[in-house]
Amino acid sequence: MGLKMSEILLIMAVLLLLFGATRLPQLGSSLGSAIRNFKRGFSDEGSSSDSDEKKPSGTLASNGTVEKDATARSTSHQG
Repeated sequence: MGLKMSEILLIMAVLLLLFGATRLPQLGSSLGSAIRNFKRGFSDEGSSSDSDEKKPSGTLASNGTVEKDATARSTSHQG
């Protein structure tokens, strides 16, 4: 129950009337690059999550508390 040739031609004619002959190649190009970037984002996300380890933002002290390096951040917030 796919699209027949006459239906495809009708859709193409409507798109041509709506967007014009100059905008259709630009729309196709931008749609293709968007799909490529979308696929690349998924493939990069899967490979980078396996290889990258999450590093803690602070160091664990001997008593079990986390000591964060806040000296650089706190100097700009002192009033």
